Parts: sequence; C-alpha cells; structure tokens
Amino acid sequence: MKPMAHLGVGIGWRPEIADAVERLPGLDWVEVVAENICPGHLPASLLRLRERGVRVVPHGVSLGLGGAHRPDPEKLAALGERAVALGAPLVTEHIAFVRTTTPAPVLEAGHLLPVPRTRDALDVLCENVRIAQDALPVPLALENIAALISWPGEEMTEGRFLSELVERTGVRLLIDVANLHTNRVNRGEDPAAVLDAIPLEALAYVHVAGGFERDGVWHDTHAHPVPGVVLDVLAQLRRRVDPPGVLLERDDDFPPEGELAGELEAIRGVLDPAGSRPPVSLRAPAPASAADPAPEPVAQDAPGATPEPVPDAARTRVGLAQAALLSALVAGTPVPEGFDRQRIRVQSRSLAAKRAGVVAKVAPELPGILGGEKAYREAFLAYARNRPMTGGYRRDALDFAEHLLIRELPADPADRRRLTAWWQERAGTRPARRIVRWARALVGRAA
Repeated sequence: MKPMAHLGVGIGWRPEIADAVERLPGLDWVEVVAENICPGHLPASLLRLRERGVRVVPHGVSLGLGGAHRPDPEKLAALGERAVALGAPLVTEHIAFVRTTTPAPVLEAGHLLPVPRTRDALDVLCENVRIAQDALPVPLALENIAALISWPGEEMTEGRFLSELVERTGVRLLIDVANLHTNRVNRGEDPAAVLDAIPLEALAYVHVAGGFERDGVWHDTHAHPVPGVVLDVLAQLRRRVDPPGVLLERDDDFPPEGELAGELEAIRGVLDPAGSRPPVSLRAPAPASAADPAPEPVAQDAPGATPEPVPDAARTRVGLAQAALLSALVAGTPVPEGFDRQRIRVQSRSLAAKRAGVVAKVAPELPGILGGEKAYREAFLAYARNRPMTGGYRRDALDFAEHLLIRELPADPADRRRLTAWWQERAGTRPARRIVRWARALVGRAA
C-alpha cells in the first residue's frame, strides 16, 4: 500500500470556534462535518484557511456504510461534491450503522451504532464500501467507532475485522484513539491488541478526543479535555507508526482558545517528544471552481478481483438483527436475546438525551416556550421514549410540538398559543381539531 499524504496536526472546524481555529498557531489542517456545509456557500472562515494553505477534509456522519441497505446514491454524491468544493485529498466516514430500512418503517438512530463483527456483516460492509469508493471522486477512509454495547455471537475481534476490511477493499483507516480507550472500558477490548492486528500502512489519520467515566461506563463526549489515558493510547500508536495526521475533535462545551492550543501542543508532544518534528508545508490548492479539475486523489490500493455480490439473504439477516436492536433502543421494544439489558437501557437514555439536545439546537425557541431547559428536556424525553425519529431533527421538532398540542400541553393557555403559532408557522398547516386531538391522544395512550 502506497504511503498516505502527510497532513500534520489539526483540529475539527466548528462554527462556534471558527475564529479561534483561524488564530491557532502552527495549524496544519482542519476537518469539517460534511453534512454541516453547503458546497456552493462555504463558510468564509474555511475559505480563509484554504487561502493560507490549510487543508480541509470532509468527515461524513450519515452514510451508515455498516447498515444492511446499500449506500444512498444521493448521499454519496453530496459527500463527493463537498470533497471537490474543498479540494480535499480524501473523505472519511464511519464503520457504523445509523438507520434501518428492514422491516419498514425507517428508524433513525441519530447516532453511530456498532456493526456486529460477523461474516455476514463484514460481507455487507465490504460491498457497501466498494460502492462508495466507486462513487466518490477521492479516496475514502473509515473510522472505528466508540461503543457502549457488544453484539452477542461475534465471530471476529476488532483487529481482525478491520484487517479483513482493508484487505478486501483497499480502504484506508481513520483510527480514533479515544474510541479505542472507550471500547477498553465499555467492552473490555485492549487497544494494544487492535493496534497490533491492523495494517498500520493503511492509516489515513488519527482522531483524539475527550470524555469521562461514570459508573464503569466511558462516555465519549467530545466535550471534555483530552485525558492522559487517551494520550497514552496515542503514544502506543506512535511507537508503532508515524501517523500521517492527527486531529483534535471538540464538538461541545468549547473551552477558551488557549486551552485548545494547549491540547494541540500536548498532542504534538506525544508525536515528537524530542521536539524535532519536521516543518510542514502549508501550501494547498486554491479553492476549487467550476473550471478546476477534481482534486488529485491520494493513492489507494484497490482489491485484486471483483468480488461476488452479497447474497440478499445475508443483507436480510443483518438488517433484521440491526432493526431489532435499534427498535429496542429508540422505540421501547423488547431487548434482543443476548444483549446486556442494563447497557441497552444506558444506551437508550443516551440516544434520547442526544436527540433532545440536537432538537433544542435546531428549534431553540422550544425550551423558552415550554418554561426552560429542564421542563423542555423532561417533556421531550417523555415524548421520545416510545416514538423513534424517522425524518430528521427538524421533523422531530415539529412532531414533538404536535404531540404536546394533541395532549393540550403546555398547561398554560398562553404558552400553548405560542407553541401552536410556532408549529403552524413551520408546518404550514392548521393544528388538528379538538376531536382529532382526542382521537390521537387515545391512540398515544394505548401505544
């Protein structure tokens, strides 16, 4: 496998810290969540970084390449458009499933969930990866995810699963050392064993992030400082290979600029404790225009022979298993045989809390209408307990508001009028008449 292009040390670009990111000293590159940008209207901050020679890599979160369904061509096209617009050397995604389509209806997790490490699941993943590779204009790298739960009846270790994935598809790996630590605490997996097993020549770059442990569970929050235990895993990786790039992720509770700079310096210290890190060229292509050719891809090895398509029976088996798990997590159905029920409950609460937080961001008026953050979260978590998200967070916010109005909530008439006006303005329809609301409420109580 040919060497990966050097990226250096970078940080996850987020709008909340855009100004601070531009001022960080010695920044080599940034990563941006692909779904959060529009190719035709790139944020001015990203354009200024590119003009300075800072590379930008799009990081997708919604493809769900580990799901039983084949990748959505529209999502693949959108990811490719962002890579071209940013002049990116590659794009990245996750080894995860995020939704189910078998059986109907579609269920959305709103989160990255682990795929079972079985032959069926690996076959499905490999075919999905090859479909994505054929559709994307630049090479693809896939990230190992953090997990709270383990699948029963797994047939491979994490290291073996990742190694076979690379061998069969030629895909690059994005290794998240924080996720390796998370899985050590939550699933008893040794990071060193994973690092020893995977083909490190396939390494595209590395993620580093913070979290915390509570009641024997590590929460990979991306909202806390990077702890020493995660830097220790980075040091283990560094002893094995000089990573092409390392990136600090921070998604919430953003600290002062000086703390971000300090965390980047700590990462640099692990990568080169002697302080002899060679200078990195900050020169990158100018922003792409319609007349520009597609960015030159980083070399990526392709598998030798064209494999046989995955039998539909294998996709069906994977799909049914994933649907049963996701339904237990987001719709309150029985926990499938073999799963740790306590961990399923913890994961379910975590998914609902994350969903409430994202809905509050896309519909920031709701907490104010409902009497504050605490009242909003209590109402939303009660709503979400047996009502999975099926149409994205904006649709979820509208469905939540309609759910309250059907039940004559909020109790205060003035607040209810405000919520009705808010819902009607965005839904473009009139609220259901009282007799319809009563009927829906009865159905909801019976469910």
